[in-house]
Amino acid sequence: MLELQHINKTFGKYTAVNDLNLALKPGEVMGLIGQNGAGKTTTFRMILNFIQPNSGTITWNGHPFSPRQRQQIGFLPEERGLYQKQTIEEQILYLAQLHGMARADAQQALKHWMGRLAVVGKPTDKVQKLSKGNAQKVQMIAALIFQPDFIILDEPFSGLDPVNTSLMMDEILRFRDQGAMIIFSSHDMNNVTKISDHLTMLKQGKTVLQGPLQAIREQFGRTNLYLEAPNFNIQSLTQLAGVKSIKNSGLGWQITLEDETVGPEIFKLVTANGYIPAFSQQPPTLDEIFRQEVAIHE
Repeated sequence: MLELQHINKTFGKYTAVNDLNLALKPGEVMGLIGQNGAGKTTTFRMILNFIQPNSGTITWNGHPFSPRQRQQIGFLPEERGLYQKQTIEEQILYLAQLHGMARADAQQALKHWMGRLAVVGKPTDKVQKLSKGNAQKVQMIAALIFQPDFIILDEPFSGLDPVNTSLMMDEILRFRDQGAMIIFSSHDMNNVTKISDHLTMLKQGKTVLQGPLQAIREQFGRTNLYLEAPNFNIQSLTQLAGVKSIKNSGLGWQITLEDETVGPEIFKLVTANGYIPAFSQQPPTLDEIFRQEVAIHE
């Protein structure tokens, strides 16, 4: 179990992380979100011992990280760091050996991983020949090839198309299902929603939201309602107390509620004449919550 307790980090007069508390168990994925400069990368660097906190403790299973444990952390940095003149194989085998993996095992595993992530090219190709997306997948292989129990991914989906994003997500979830602890950052709230069990949101170094993802969404109320009711006069709902706005959305309507308890009344009205194709009342999306919280804490 990873625990950060009362972590503070300053750079001169600038506070990068302010009293951060965080816990992550085996088999869990935590999304660490926030605007640029919120303290996400600084937090990763402190966990990895690249920089030291001014105060607070970072422990794994109740004890400070040993050098051996740190060696077993899989890390994908936001700043990609592949050596352009080396081949994929030269680079991955070297990094795998640094993490204690036998060269022959790494060589076999590399072929397997290149297939799993659909890397276009051969192990003997130089990194400089890779597209940005393929280079990113190779760096992901470097972070995962030695089967780490703890994985830190800083913006792992940046610049990837939806197909390759899905491939990366599948691997993250596979490691989670095998019992790994995973913490990652992303500016794409849809991706965070898809794979996160827990969420920590930072704003200027301070924690503004934390907890299980669905519980965080639910605390904002089920104020988003999508409705398809072809034979109903939707605009009549504007007169209903508790309805904030109504907007056309594809085949239906997106209704924002001021009070979630008005949902059953709307359902009764729109189904008075029988079947309707769609009625879904949900909490705000993580993207909506993110934008709201950023605005509140400006």
